Amino acid sequence: MGTESFSLEQISVNTVIVGTGAAGYNAANTLKRLGQDDILLISENRLGGTSRNTGSDKQTYYKLTLCGEDPDSVMTMARTLFDGKAVDGDIALCEAALSAGCFLHLAYLGLPFPTNRYGEYVGYKTDHDPRSRATSIGPYTSREMTRALENESRQLGVPFRDLLQVIKVLSDGRRCYGLLCLDNGNGDERPHYVAIRAQNVVYATGGPSGMYANSVYPESQSGASGLAFEAGVKGRNLTEWQFGLASVRPRWNVSGTYMQALPRFVSTDASGGDEREFLMDFFKTPEEMLSKVFLKGYQWPFDVRKVAGGSSIIDILVYLETCKGRAVYLDFTKDPCNGDFDLSKLYREAYEYLKRADALRKTPIERLRTMNQPAIDFYRDKGVDLTEERLRISLCAQHNNGGLDVDCWWQSNLEGFFAAGEVAGSHGVYRPGGSALNAGQVGSTRCAQYIAAKCRDRVVDMDAYNGILSAAVSQMNGIAYGTRSAESNVDQIRADVTALMSRDCGAIRDMESIRAFAARIDDILKGFEGIVRYADKTELKRVFRLRDTLISQKCYALSMLDYAGHGGLSRGSALYHDEKGSRPYNMLPDTFTFQVDDGRLDSMIQEMTFRNGECTFKWRRVRPIPEEDGFFENVWREFRVDGNVR
Repeated sequence: MGTESFSLEQISVNTVIVGTGAAGYNAANTLKRLGQDDILLISENRLGGTSRNTGSDKQTYYKLTLCGEDPDSVMTMARTLFDGKAVDGDIALCEAALSAGCFLHLAYLGLPFPTNRYGEYVGYKTDHDPRSRATSIGPYTSREMTRALENESRQLGVPFRDLLQVIKVLSDGRRCYGLLCLDNGNGDERPHYVAIRAQNVVYATGGPSGMYANSVYPESQSGASGLAFEAGVKGRNLTEWQFGLASVRPRWNVSGTYMQALPRFVSTDASGGDEREFLMDFFKTPEEMLSKVFLKGYQWPFDVRKVAGGSSIIDILVYLETCKGRAVYLDFTKDPCNGDFDLSKLYREAYEYLKRADALRKTPIERLRTMNQPAIDFYRDKGVDLTEERLRISLCAQHNNGGLDVDCWWQSNLEGFFAAGEVAGSHGVYRPGGSALNAGQVGSTRCAQYIAAKCRDRVVDMDAYNGILSAAVSQMNGIAYGTRSAESNVDQIRADVTALMSRDCGAIRDMESIRAFAARIDDILKGFEGIVRYADKTELKRVFRLRDTLISQKCYALSMLDYAGHGGLSRGSALYHDEKGSRPYNMLPDTFTFQVDDGRLDSMIQEMTFRNGECTFKWRRVRPIPEEDGFFENVWREFRVDGNVR
């Protein structure tokens, strides 16, 4: 079978939207409502993705305060987002300004966000939030968002194609010309490609979750950031991730009441024997240990500021236990320390919370049942009965605060290429819990507004497009046939590199280890067709996915090296080993010698450019929060001209 044995389908649209999560659907729906009909929504797997398949005990949506007498404003919320460090002010202002409108749109679509008897949308405080802006409909907030937006998409008649996997972003490095996809729904033995010529691409592919083995992202979502980097889209703040404790099967955050119920933390050897409650090797009293476990409930993300004397020591102790090759579990069936503790001696905030919740009960399962029965029901629905079984956990990648670089219309440096949702790096170091759901709705709305107003009639240069497409098909077809073999190793290579990424580029980072990892990834990329093998046609999609993952891993690993080389210290969910620092506890290994961030890079953003297989970096100051003229007559006059889309 020669390398020319393939089929190619060509499609032309004004705008193609990639991804059927909450951001992708909202972008398509908004375009349709604004009268832009020449669009196509595509997905690799309609039922996959993070929005539809992830959550927590009480998944949060973050928006402007819409209840009570506590003062709040668009500018006040923008400052909260901006204060998260390494955040552009114009993006923070947009996310604050559109938060109420995007939230109310979801409410009008039928999402049952709780209101009091007078119709106020009640709220609560979430992490890094000084006000009660958070709300929730329970564990499945993002799933129900996706379902509601999908239903709206059907009602609006948005054109849709499933099983199309993006394998190349068509670009000349300055502007985007469309996409090249692999049609995974085609039964032909030959590769079937679908080329989509488009003036605009809205990339809503989610974060690059496929990079990590220890991950709370659903296995159905892997991201496609590497392909965007390859096309010339800049990355920003790629070092900034959020890590936290999560169950392994199913993948789910064990935050909130899972921790506040005070479960046992036990570990076993590889065969399931030698069970031990390892946390008490560190703590002096059960009450001190349980108080820290309780605090993990609403201090769930690993935070280097909370290692010394704080709750993030729990994350480190779990991490260290897994580094020994042991499996770590939460056990809700029995009290920790055989019940030899006094709940009244917990930290006051822990004791008072449990008392107010009527949860001063024997056994973690009774405390959990009292506070949050749906948290038990969730795992039972997934095949895990917490009343009888232990729950295996690990320190996992949960959210990428960085991502693709965008402006205040969510357009990248690549003309015609927009990014919305987690793939867009709109967050900085510390983001309020739930702000990602708001950012996805705001970003997808903003880019749709811009496209509808400014990019309706943009014409693609056909000569340039044809040349770029021809080169892309040749390159991808070369990979498709150059990696075909009688035996397959693509899954093993993926397992190996993702395990290394979790070990070397996760929450705990050592520069020598990251450097060695980056070199290993570079070797595989440079020798890709001589190293990677697949045997069955159905595995070809995994070959292309691995290639994207490797590019992403290289860009992210080298960003971490550049950050440290630029004087960056431990911050957010990243602990960088630093011999000039100190260890907060003598019992910790030398790896945990570090310095907490001193704020030197708070107002700086790291930008990464991937070109010809190499990464270059630039640091720039954050854009300040705009100070706009709010005088109504002036704004209205300009609005009548172009809707203030500029």
